[in-house]
Amino acid sequence: MINLEEFEGGNELPRKNLFSIDKLGYARGDRPKVRCILCGVAEKNPDVPNLSIAETDLSIVSVNLFPYNPGHLIIFPKRHILRLQEATDEEMMDIHRLSVKAITILTNEWRTEGFNLGYNIGKNSGGSIPHIHQHLLPRFPNEAGFLDVFADTRIVIYEPYKMVEEFKRLWNLAT
Repeated sequence: MINLEEFEGGNELPRKNLFSIDKLGYARGDRPKVRCILCGVAEKNPDVPNLSIAETDLSIVSVNLFPYNPGHLIIFPKRHILRLQEATDEEMMDIHRLSVKAITILTNEWRTEGFNLGYNIGKNSGGSIPHIHQHLLPRFPNEAGFLDVFADTRIVIYEPYKMVEEFKRLWNLAT
């Protein structure tokens, strides 16, 4: 029997997350030996997984290596920035324009009806990469499955590497 008093607030069960075995190693620090994983993407370091879809002079759009939902993207400045207030107006406008284009593509092609956009800044927010990046997370109708509801567990059946080519094609077709 579960003692609810053991949990913070006394009324919530701990959420279980089922994810690829590769993410476990990544979460434990088994990552490419680079100073910054996103800078490694920007520099096209062959040791760093690269799921880039598009880039400008200032920013990159990439499929998230460990997505929460299909179509989960990250958009980040090429310049190594730790704090949001370090970004220039030009960098922020560039990220905004790329976000709008990505949302337009997902809305038109996947019939996505909602999105979560946000930054996890610092370790206390859950940020695991010390380089500013915006998450763009498509939300779908009725996406909660029985595990979400009954076991507070989420399974993502989605191969990010397979998504890259499709999204690149859609990105290039979009105006």
